[in-house]
Amino acid sequence: DLDLAVKKSVEGRLFNNGETCVNAKRFIVTDKNYDAFTERFVEAMSNIKSGDPFSEDTDIGPMARADLRETLHEQVTESVKNGAKIRCGGEVPDGEGAFYPATVLTEVAPGQPAYDDELFGPVASVIRAKDDEDAMRIANDSRYGLGGGIFSANEDRAIELACNHFDTGMVMINGYGIATPNMPFGGVKDSGYGREHGGFGMKEFVNIKAVFVY
Repeated sequence: DLDLAVKKSVEGRLFNNGETCVNAKRFIVTDKNYDAFTERFVEAMSNIKSGDPFSEDTDIGPMARADLRETLHEQVTESVKNGAKIRCGGEVPDGEGAFYPATVLTEVAPGQPAYDDELFGPVASVIRAKDDEDAMRIANDSRYGLGGGIFSANEDRAIELACNHFDTGMVMINGYGIATPNMPFGGVKDSGYGREHGGFGMKEFVNIKAVFVY
């Protein structure tokens, strides 16, 4: 469902103004879905209103600090210099507060911060893939490995990709979430090791005793 993918991708990118470790950040879309998804995604992100976080009609508020916004904008600028295209947002607004608009970058490729690094703010990187296998290759082409997601009408295929090909500690299928207390939370590669939450997380708080009987 393309509408579901767009809706959850916007939510996943903008939760907490895009400033959580497990925000959706790189959106890898297969050729057959790329144009339709990108058009709708850009439209949805363009309609996001930033403003006073206490106002009911505000979608995103300011970033946590001005220096974080500066770093984010430098990453966007550097990505554009290396070939990325701004489809919406991408400009620092005038006025008080560390506001940054909901931004979408396309033509994202290796060598750009939008591809190689974590963009800790409301900026989405959209990357074209040839097919499922290419999408998995791109998804795994990162030094990070905390969380990932798959949207697919073929749930069995998505589960197979998640279990056997996706190199992250967590994979969400046809949905989006931050942390569920009953499920292990944690990553691989530069995203660390060990788990919080769930049965695995509980074991971090106990001493395991080994008893050997010969």
